[in-house]
Amino acid sequence: MKEPVLSTYRILKEKACNADINESWAEWAIEMMQVGYEAISLYQLAGISKPFNQFELQDLTKEVLEDLKLDYSDKRKTTKNYVYYLINSNINKPDNYFGILKELTEIYYELDMDREFQNFSLLYWAKDDLIYENYQHYWEGANRSNIDKIIKEQFEIYITEFDNKKQKPNV
Repeated sequence: MKEPVLSTYRILKEKACNADINESWAEWAIEMMQVGYEAISLYQLAGISKPFNQFELQDLTKEVLEDLKLDYSDKRKTTKNYVYYLINSNINKPDNYFGILKELTEIYYELDMDREFQNFSLLYWAKDDLIYENYQHYWEGANRSNIDKIIKEQFEIYITEFDNKKQKPNV
């Protein structure tokens, strides 16, 4: 069995959301090749460079994902898998929390304010306020001294719930 490439979660989310293809896709293709994945389309993707032709690259990336049997058809599931990857890979990195929460807030709005991600958005706004002020009104009891602990606890809750639902994909 090949080693999983964790950035695949991001790639699948981007494809599910019909995001533009950029150099990060070529970097992902190279990572995939380094751990043993093979497909002519993957080799082609690894060789892309600017300027990017989005029409051609949308077709190429669709072919790559089909060749590798990676499903992105369920936008919600793909996004949840990406959130899991994002949180899991940053749970012990408090310096990244603000940026992660910002991205999770964007996902919250992208998914029409899905309640599952509401706490991340509230924590983002709480942390944002606490950067500039001593007070915030988004998360009861949160202050500058404990906000990162609260964020980590919420990340842990998400990971535990995700794992208990056995949703983790094979990537």
